[in-house]
Amino acid sequence: MTLTEKALCFAILAHKEQVRKSDGSPYVAHPIMVGMLVKEFGFSEAVVAAAFTHDVLEDTLVTRADLAAELGEEVAAIVGAVSENKELPWEERKAQYVAAVVAADEAVKAVSVADKIHNAETILNDYEAKGRAVWEVFNRGKEKKMWFEELLYTELTTVWQHPLLERYGTVIQKLQALEG
Repeated sequence: MTLTEKALCFAILAHKEQVRKSDGSPYVAHPIMVGMLVKEFGFSEAVVAAAFTHDVLEDTLVTRADLAAELGEEVAAIVGAVSENKELPWEERKAQYVAAVVAADEAVKAVSVADKIHNAETILNDYEAKGRAVWEVFNRGKEKKMWFEELLYTELTTVWQHPLLERYGTVIQKLQALEG
């Protein structure tokens, strides 16, 4: 199996019982879409593998050691860099996440931004059916969600230029236009 195939299988198993909080669909669809997005923009097999598994450290019982043993240190390092410390208060962990992504290499930036793009595009799609109720799945509501998205985007524009970042900026503008 290729590295991306192994990563895809790993993600499917790790997320097998999970569903997306927005619509109850199988959670693994999200990391698959994130992986396809970085692949579309020509990133390496290791970056695609990291995108497929970007949430396993945050949202499953998989450890960094497990991930490195299965998919290699490069993938584990990228996934580790895009994983939040959920023991911190929300605002602090979001600010720490932004600082870490901004300071990281292009692979980390790509996985992070692809993740945020897919999440934002999901909100836009869900908004068509649910209206402003789409914001109810976020503990902090639209205002804090947008604070985080704008902070990440603004900070990244100071250090990185890439079509993924342009797409992220566009989707943020569309989110801002939605009623909260």
